[in-house]
Amino acid sequence: MKNSRRIGRALTTVWVCAALSSLFVAGAVKGQGRSDSLPNPYRAIENWAKMPEGRTWGAASGVELDSKGNLWVLDRCGANTCAGSSVAPIVEFDASGKYVQSFGAGMFVFPHGLFVDKKDNIWTTDADGKDGKGHQVMEFSPHGQLMLTLGQAGVAGDGPDTFNRPSGVVVAANGDIFIADGHGGESNARVVKFSKDGKFIKTWGKKGTGPGEFGELHGISIDPKGRVLVADRGNNRIQVFDQDGNFLDQWTQFGRPSEIFVDKKGMIYVPDNTDTRYPEWKRGIRIGNINTGKVTAFIPDPDPDPAHTAVGAENVVVDAKGDIYASEVNRKMVKKYVKQPL
Repeated sequence: MKNSRRIGRALTTVWVCAALSSLFVAGAVKGQGRSDSLPNPYRAIENWAKMPEGRTWGAASGVELDSKGNLWVLDRCGANTCAGSSVAPIVEFDASGKYVQSFGAGMFVFPHGLFVDKKDNIWTTDADGKDGKGHQVMEFSPHGQLMLTLGQAGVAGDGPDTFNRPSGVVVAANGDIFIADGHGGESNARVVKFSKDGKFIKTWGKKGTGPGEFGELHGISIDPKGRVLVADRGNNRIQVFDQDGNFLDQWTQFGRPSEIFVDKKGMIYVPDNTDTRYPEWKRGIRIGNINTGKVTAFIPDPDPDPAHTAVGAENVVVDAKGDIYASEVNRKMVKKYVKQPL
């Protein structure tokens, strides 16, 4: 009997250790994301990208790099909306932060999501609708030619050819298009998949807190393994799917994600600028490894005042040197974080 008890206790210990190990990788270990004491190996350069004379920054909602190292930014027309504006919201800067060009004037209501594909085409989402515009996903050439439009202009819906406040878009290696369709409130809460030529394939997700359900979609990415990562900001988690929409995992250690960037080495960068759990969860950019689930660095929000709920980076992109470019909505700028030796 004593030996049976010892074996039972040993088996229980093995099971608990295995379970804890699994939870650590999945990001569910309590406290794994509370990153205040982690190193911050970056030096900040504020207002790195300069608008041309006569134009002021608006809310900067999206940021991406192209194959030449140029930076693309979604700027909400010098304000926090493009409704009624003649300002062009899609803006290109060179590697030094100098303005190159802009386009897309008169085509947007609330530019939100941005993605640059392997051909350097520019993909955008318009996360609101007004006066016969918005609720669409648009692809542009690097010179501003409209290549593809998904959704019906100004029409909010949940069918195969309509969206309701789409927040993010990403294109897979084979050209398939994945759209995070929704931005909280009464909008949609789903991922929509299209072929490379814009034909509807499928959709998945609904409002809720369970696996495959969304509280507030706010961004979408694809990692080096081809998995679809969704910033489920309303549920304080990243959800992981295969490209057929099958739920694989969830990661909670990266805070309340506004967006997700994953580099070719599997390092993940997640801006959290709206966390309602402050001060238990500090706002800022969490950096980690998607293979181990470990958060390894933390860049704190530039304004720790708990009354401010969306001050720091809303979107980030990282260059080959490891430098980070962050777009800020409330402070209306693009900030560069230069990697420093520890």
